[in-house]
Amino acid sequence: MTELLYGAVEGGGTKFVCAVGRAPDGILARTRIDTTTPGETLAACAAFLHDAAGGRPLAAVGVACFGPLELDRGRPEFGAMLATPKPGWSGAPIVRPLQETLGAPVHLDTDVNGAALAEWLWGAAQGCDPALYLTVGTGIGGGAVVGSQTLRGLMHPEMGHVPVPRLTWSDGTLDTYAGFCPFHGSCLEGMAAGPALLGRLGAPADTAGPEHPIWDLEAGYLAFGLAAMALVLSPQRIVLGGGVFQQAHLLPRVRRRLADVLAGYVRRAEVTTDLDSYVVAPHFGQDAGLMGAFALAQRG
Repeated sequence: MTELLYGAVEGGGTKFVCAVGRAPDGILARTRIDTTTPGETLAACAAFLHDAAGGRPLAAVGVACFGPLELDRGRPEFGAMLATPKPGWSGAPIVRPLQETLGAPVHLDTDVNGAALAEWLWGAAQGCDPALYLTVGTGIGGGAVVGSQTLRGLMHPEMGHVPVPRLTWSDGTLDTYAGFCPFHGSCLEGMAAGPALLGRLGAPADTAGPEHPIWDLEAGYLAFGLAAMALVLSPQRIVLGGGVFQQAHLLPRVRRRLADVLAGYVRRAEVTTDLDSYVVAPHFGQDAGLMGAFALAQRG
């Protein structure tokens, strides 16, 4: 019996990554496509998936994409991008052009919901429900699996925009950075995503050594954001990914600060004595979103 073949598209603001095969370990071909206009980008994605399939039909295509997205099938904008700061992408259809070109079902979710699903199915959050995935890079986004499904509601989770308190540097002075989020200023994303680090340092974050006080400040903001998410969702595991966590020393700092912020209120061993196993790095690393696209395709 011929094994089913799936297409996967991870859509980001700077690049789309496409692949054909099966996850987690059956990828046959993959490519990177620069994000330009919606029409040009999605046409290139469809062409690659068609050619990489080598004439075989795709059983389904999963798209784990930056947002915000309209995921409510009852709304006329279903399958399209909502208002986004990405120039030219507001209102752009995502599902329809792929579906029409490839003739296969297309399953859409946010990139972080997809990553959460992949880590829950095959990665660092197996057996953990609810499971939370947070990525910290150019922006901050979060997704969750609850009851074996990615979390959706009125929209989809926008965890990067939870409010956080203004913190102090290690010398006791107030952090006066205004925050770069155009909507909220000093939300979690506005204070802790990559551009916020750049805004304070005047240089890329990877130029700051492990002992630079920026990292304790960063860990503090992330800990307050994670505490809010942990108290609301009560996840059995938290997975932290994204480019900022390429700084290997940051994850242990976040664990320690999260324990401080929770202040002993959550009386579970995972939080009190076993944080190394509760707050973890993604199994799939920078491929978590692509694996999420495969998970969306394969689960339907």
